[in-house]
Amino acid sequence: MTELRCNSSGNANVVCMVDDNSSKWGKYLHGVPIEGGRDDILRLTERYKIEEILIAMPSASQNNISDVVDICSRTDCRVRILPSIVSSLEGNISSNLRDISYEDLLSRDPVDVNDAGIDEYIENKVVLVTGGGGSIGSELCRQIAKRRPGQLIILDVYENNAYEIQMELKNHYQEELDVRTVIASVRDYDRMDCVFARYRPDIVFHAAAHKHVPLMEQSPNEAIKNNVKGTLNTAMLADRYRAHKFILISTDKAVRPTNIMGASKRICEMIVQDFAKKSDTVFGAVRFGNVLGSNGSVIPLFLRQIDEGGPVTVTHREITRFFMTIPEAVSLVLQAGAYASDGEIFVLDMGKQVKIYDLAVSLIKMRGYRPNKDIEIRIIGLRPGEKLYEEVLMDEEGLSTTGNRLIHVGKPIEMDYKKFEESLHALIAAADDNVNDIKERTREICDTYTIYRY
Repeated sequence: MTELRCNSSGNANVVCMVDDNSSKWGKYLHGVPIEGGRDDILRLTERYKIEEILIAMPSASQNNISDVVDICSRTDCRVRILPSIVSSLEGNISSNLRDISYEDLLSRDPVDVNDAGIDEYIENKVVLVTGGGGSIGSELCRQIAKRRPGQLIILDVYENNAYEIQMELKNHYQEELDVRTVIASVRDYDRMDCVFARYRPDIVFHAAAHKHVPLMEQSPNEAIKNNVKGTLNTAMLADRYRAHKFILISTDKAVRPTNIMGASKRICEMIVQDFAKKSDTVFGAVRFGNVLGSNGSVIPLFLRQIDEGGPVTVTHREITRFFMTIPEAVSLVLQAGAYASDGEIFVLDMGKQVKIYDLAVSLIKMRGYRPNKDIEIRIIGLRPGEKLYEEVLMDEEGLSTTGNRLIHVGKPIEMDYKKFEESLHALIAAADDNVNDIKERTREICDTYTIYRY
């Protein structure tokens, strides 16, 4: 308290404090009254005409911090936070205070990952990451590089993305890391065959995919070509060249999909299950929600709209989504690689869903503006194929636990694999022919898919 007073710029004045320990209420700390708990924040900000709130909970859980951030975001105050007990011991407190970031809005504790298990199966192995230049793929490459692979293959169809992560890793690791960059499309079986024949990967992380729901609604054949055909090609080659493990990056949109992107990813999960039954390669899939700050995700869009003066566009007042950070998502993928054994779908316990409208409000305030005063929030209506809320597991999949309390396993659903394979090849052929009824044909394979009608 003394340090805050001494180091605060201008005429800042600490007028009251809150603490959830009720035994402290009515007492004073350095002359400042403790006037209640977190539930009193709104009342006290009005009573004292508060302009800034400091959150000093360096040892609190992320879930606790998120709850307090949520309450503070309902005020018009600037909010700053002391991020961790470690940082509070380094330098002075004032220098460690920072503005709220969107990671602070994540209403759960960070994923706890067993690094030892990951190191064991990656160290000295040849690891291939398809879509290696994307948001998830590039972070996969970063985390894999730290675990001393024998060779890391970055594969992407977009040369600029691949080049950026290649140069980042080479600059950081110099000669310590053998990294190769390959420009190729997972749609092209012959090109992928050459890649597998040359590098013989032990581990394959398949992140290459089209992921934008509205764009795929307008170009549904492309979702099948890239996601389904690309996954089948890569899985076939992983099996043919006897890779040790193949891990698919999936999405919560694959659960009872209402769009072609989600349906295509559900079929990709079925491909993983199919190969798990007949291959010596270990297959698995990882399903998670939206990734904070990834390319094309809602937060960069909102921040760009805020910086341009608004409006911030939200599709529906009640729409909610699960969120996780990019490092968390990748940690889950790597952990799943250690656990995978029989076509499982790994699911992260992502806590409660975040209301997108509230997220927009918080981001506007984080930038120092007043929602619907300085920056308008405009409701524009749900986009084709968009759900109000997402799910991460179908009821029939069930749930079992793993060694990580935040990672669960959905057991593979029984299906007629012979019929599935016949239908799969017919679907890909139809997409290659650019048929007009690809959504209907997709529905014949993925019977949980509800086609959005315009």
